[in-house]
Amino acid sequence: MFSKLQRQVLAAGNVCHKVTGLQQQVRSVANITAKSQAVFDREDKYGAHNYHPLPVAICKGEGVYMWDVDGNRYYDFLSAYSAVNQGHSHPKIIKALTDQASTLALTSRAFYNNVLGEYEEYVTKLFGYDKVLPMNTGVEGGETANKLARKWAYNVKKIPKNKAKIVFAEDNFWGRTLAAISSSTDPSSYEGYGPYMPGYTIVPYNDIPALEKELQDPNCCAFMVEPIQGEAGVVVPDEGYLTKVRELCTKYNVLWIADEVQTGLCRTGKMLAVDHENVKPDLLILGKALSGGIYPVSAVLANDEVMLTIKPGEHGSTYGGNPLGCKVAIAALEVLLEEKLADNAERLGKVLRSELAKLPKEKVKIVRGKGLLNAIVINEKYDAWEVCLKLRDNGLLAKPTHGDIIRFAPPLIINDEQLNNCINIIKTTIDKL
Repeated sequence: MFSKLQRQVLAAGNVCHKVTGLQQQVRSVANITAKSQAVFDREDKYGAHNYHPLPVAICKGEGVYMWDVDGNRYYDFLSAYSAVNQGHSHPKIIKALTDQASTLALTSRAFYNNVLGEYEEYVTKLFGYDKVLPMNTGVEGGETANKLARKWAYNVKKIPKNKAKIVFAEDNFWGRTLAAISSSTDPSSYEGYGPYMPGYTIVPYNDIPALEKELQDPNCCAFMVEPIQGEAGVVVPDEGYLTKVRELCTKYNVLWIADEVQTGLCRTGKMLAVDHENVKPDLLILGKALSGGIYPVSAVLANDEVMLTIKPGEHGSTYGGNPLGCKVAIAALEVLLEEKLADNAERLGKVLRSELAKLPKEKVKIVRGKGLLNAIVINEKYDAWEVCLKLRDNGLLAKPTHGDIIRFAPPLIINDEQLNNCINIIKTTIDKL
């Protein structure tokens, strides 16, 4: 097992750019080559230290696989936090990107373009909403949904000026902006960035009585929640939770904002995670796999009563709705449907959880998930980071969260044979702990 200091060296490289005895030892243990170490060192020297990557230097991705600079092939079991549901470099999405890039990439919203309307019609009809507001990143989608909710609060619900309240679930994660971290309960996200956004309230996740108490406040305008909490460790709520959320938001005239940036787009075995309970949020946030990992694309969908509260000049983005992103998003959505990736995620997710449940309980305490969004909770005497290093050495890339949790989320195009290979890698790794 690596010490904490060794792991820090692996992740960050040598700050002084001199090979120390400890680094030589770590390279030997982890089989880190000079070629890979050079990648780590350059990032460490010229980049901000705001990430703690697993020590592997990726240079290529195709389908369910990624390769490092030394030519080693790995199964991708993170899928860029579910951004590459369609697999790395899907040929249909790449073609849409290259064809449009050679024609027209960006106009800004200062002018009409011939692609945005095509995308808007496609995505709104697919998900059953009147309007879409296109943005670029998932956190921009969350910010946009919050702004829409506040506009609706003052223009429609008639909440007194600057009194609108938005409720969030404990352990939520929707990004790193000042608004996002203001709703966080994780000190690593919010500590040192105050003062925080006012008008935010936190309730425990999967706690209907606590939620209802907050929604009774006449100044409450929205409840924003992940149908399954991803960054928290793939926390799945009780069956019926989302149905009750829908009922309460309707009862108290509060907008339900579903953050489906990670759970949406077939990841959990349905097109949307809310589809497992056949409920529909007032605002739907999409991102990540909306472009298949090829280009930053996000979206907020809502009906006219909510969407049309924002007037020209009141919200926007230079790149939001650009022709390149729109063509990529259409292709990415078509791949999900044409290849029936929700069905594949549902079927193989059951296989994966069934096999993970056979892992020794003294090493893996909990297995949970839905579709191909899954996690295992490692016994306290083991370190999830070190387990992920062992998985890497055995040809599978995954990432820990919150110290003892490892997420398993492969591209949804994975087939039976590939999944069985990955299950064997996981079993072998855990057995040898």
